[in-house]
Amino acid sequence: MMKHLACIAVLCACAGTFPVSAHIGEIMNEPDSVYLFSYATVPDAGRSGLKFAWSPDGEKWFSVGNGYAYVKCDYAAWGAEKRMVDPELRRDGEGTWHCIWQLNGNGKEFAHAASEDLLSWKRQTYFTDDQFGRYVSDGWTKFPQKTVLVDGFSESGTVQKVAWSDVERLSMFADHRAYRARLHDERAEQDGTRFAGLQPVNLKVKVLEGQAKPISDKLIGVFFEDINYGADGGLYAELVQNRDFEYVAGENGRVKDWGPAYAWSVEGAGMQMSVKSERPIHENNSHYLALDVEHAGASLVNSGFDGMVIKEGEKYDFSFFGRMQGGKSGKLRVCLRDESGNVLADKTVSVSSGGWKKKSAVLRAEASSGKAVLTLSPLAEGSYELDMVSLFPQNTFKGHKNGLRADLAQAIADLHPRFVRFPGGCASHGQGLENIYRWKNTIGPLESRKPMKNIWGYHQTMGLGYFEYFQFCEDMGAEPLPVLAAGVPCQNSACIPGKLLGGGQQGGIPMEEMDEYVQDILDLIDYANADSKNNKWAKMRAEAGHPEPFGLKYIGIGNEDQITDVFEERFAMIYKAIKEKHPEITVIGTVGPFYEGTDYEEGWDLADRLKLPMVDEHYYNTPGWFIYNQNYYDGYDRSGSKVYLGEYAAHLPGRPNNIETALAEALYLTAVERNGDIVRMTSYAPLLAKEGYTQWNPDLIYFNNREVKPTAGYYTQLLFGQNAGDTYLPAECAVDNQREDVRKRIATSVVRDSRTGDLIVKMVNLLPVPVKADLDLPSGTSDSSASLHVLSGKPADKNVKPVSCLLAVGEDLAYEMPAYSLSVFRISSDSSNNR
Repeated sequence: MMKHLACIAVLCACAGTFPVSAHIGEIMNEPDSVYLFSYATVPDAGRSGLKFAWSPDGEKWFSVGNGYAYVKCDYAAWGAEKRMVDPELRRDGEGTWHCIWQLNGNGKEFAHAASEDLLSWKRQTYFTDDQFGRYVSDGWTKFPQKTVLVDGFSESGTVQKVAWSDVERLSMFADHRAYRARLHDERAEQDGTRFAGLQPVNLKVKVLEGQAKPISDKLIGVFFEDINYGADGGLYAELVQNRDFEYVAGENGRVKDWGPAYAWSVEGAGMQMSVKSERPIHENNSHYLALDVEHAGASLVNSGFDGMVIKEGEKYDFSFFGRMQGGKSGKLRVCLRDESGNVLADKTVSVSSGGWKKKSAVLRAEASSGKAVLTLSPLAEGSYELDMVSLFPQNTFKGHKNGLRADLAQAIADLHPRFVRFPGGCASHGQGLENIYRWKNTIGPLESRKPMKNIWGYHQTMGLGYFEYFQFCEDMGAEPLPVLAAGVPCQNSACIPGKLLGGGQQGGIPMEEMDEYVQDILDLIDYANADSKNNKWAKMRAEAGHPEPFGLKYIGIGNEDQITDVFEERFAMIYKAIKEKHPEITVIGTVGPFYEGTDYEEGWDLADRLKLPMVDEHYYNTPGWFIYNQNYYDGYDRSGSKVYLGEYAAHLPGRPNNIETALAEALYLTAVERNGDIVRMTSYAPLLAKEGYTQWNPDLIYFNNREVKPTAGYYTQLLFGQNAGDTYLPAECAVDNQREDVRKRIATSVVRDSRTGDLIVKMVNLLPVPVKADLDLPSGTSDSSASLHVLSGKPADKNVKPVSCLLAVGEDLAYEMPAYSLSVFRISSDSSNNR
């Protein structure tokens, strides 16, 4: 496997292309050895990581790499908890460096990492003081502690003698990283200066049909995670907020009154509301609402998710579970009202005495409103108890009960995704062991599903559960790709007060419980694929309305996890079990959250050792990174694990989704198509974001209750998704400008769709001037009809859409690519059947 951080040779080769750090370059007569000082800065409790300084005499000290951090602690929550306190560095008899540090200064929790060269670090291990002997030999004498002045600041750390070449290598590495960061920070806002005087560029493209190669037919998919209110209040069409009264105080720290009664209120006099838990509908749904009604006239009101969008003439399915205390039945008037209190629809329903009974009604709206509320008005005195109060539009995606919001689901379907990754992301492995997403809690009757806190800081009803995910995939013709935790929670889980090593992966699911957890994963495969006549879980699928198997082929284990011993032990156990029981399932592993670094290297090493069929890579980078890394996959080993690029996006300061980011992604996707023999799947992230409720930007589709707002990046995904191929045709490309920054901003990709025979040409121009292209296309395209789709605009433009036209093309095609544009030609194999 190609190692992107094995860069010492690169450093040496590039030594003349960037300046050497201050003081290093001033050395005229190189010493044989110098003093190396290793430390972490005290004011930030070492959050900025391990740093170095050097001295020729042990008295005057110079920063190495201008304060570059060579390794950082990756334990516990982002920010405050990722600390490196009092790091101590030593070198063993084999020449391997070891760094040991305290996690929080209490002297009881420690971390260890090792490196052969102080540049590339192995996995981190966390341990308590009683395990210290495992990582520090009895014969180790701590290096002398010393306080020195570095860049005008007093720092404490360890000192030792090293070869001058060690310091030189450290400095060159940091300089290379700084050079690369400057390159990756190139932005379109600088183009006026960078490309001042640039004339239109000429491009010649000769398609080499004889060198065609097969590529994945599943390159473009989607990744759905319940972030930014993507599920409840978003894709899930339920209009009632907190229908189950299971909101928990504190799970949403941004909302003061968050709790079991949130979004509910009483209007009028003579009625009191309280939340109770005696004799609930189900143990997983332990709270319900009690109304003590002295006399009729008051109403229980649900405000929905910032109101409910009600459309004139449409029907809405209302339902609830209810019971009356005191031996007599009751009645409720159910109304939809607009902002002014006008009734849009109403029905009267009964509430029975005795046990819980489900009641339902269909409401037909007589008028429209974008801020409607649901009101329930008792018509007589008594003690009413209610739970699972629900309102769904009948007009859901594909008309399913408990379905999806039609316009939002259609926007996703229009991308023509070949697969759907769900339910996370970070939501899969959760914030701590108790928050790991358990698929069995999301199936079965809605009242028996187990809601929980969302890792992104709100509530998940689990109304959108595994059955609904599988059904959505089937509706779109997409492969389901569920992701399950690898027996560990998110490495960024916050510390549990008073518990040693209670942060990060928290030691993982105890090994004595892992057999049960592994069986849960095997049961999921049965739920999706087994015969409903003789399998418990498949029978539940049939009872939900789908007796036929869903045809699950892929399963992801882990999500950008930190690759630790704790992770590896559990992951290997899960993988072995799936491989033995279900060799037909493609297991997708994980290689961390970045395109390089310890987790990437350790994750790929694990994949090689286990011979994983595929791994999931993630990276969010600047447009400049995507511009200058179009060769990223060119050197990957074709005989090793395949790649699923599960999360990626171009990020600018302020996190907009605009023409610049969309075209940077398009530029990169042409390179992904070129490498479609090794990269099998890709999905942008995140997918959805509700306006006013975003925890992450940019996103692919923004929405509010009334409308769906696709972004510029959405249209990049749409043009690639709707114009995908399964055969790649290489091309010789000649540009009449030798500047690298010009050439790197022009890209082409030619693929063929074997289903239709259509030839598809994608061309990206991320320059401020047009590119005049002459294309020599394969034989057989003479006198063909084609569709042309062009996405273009100024770099900062956000509200853009592709424009399309039909035209005739021949084997010689002349086309001028507009400045800042993505152009897609779809050339029909049958001019009478042009799409």
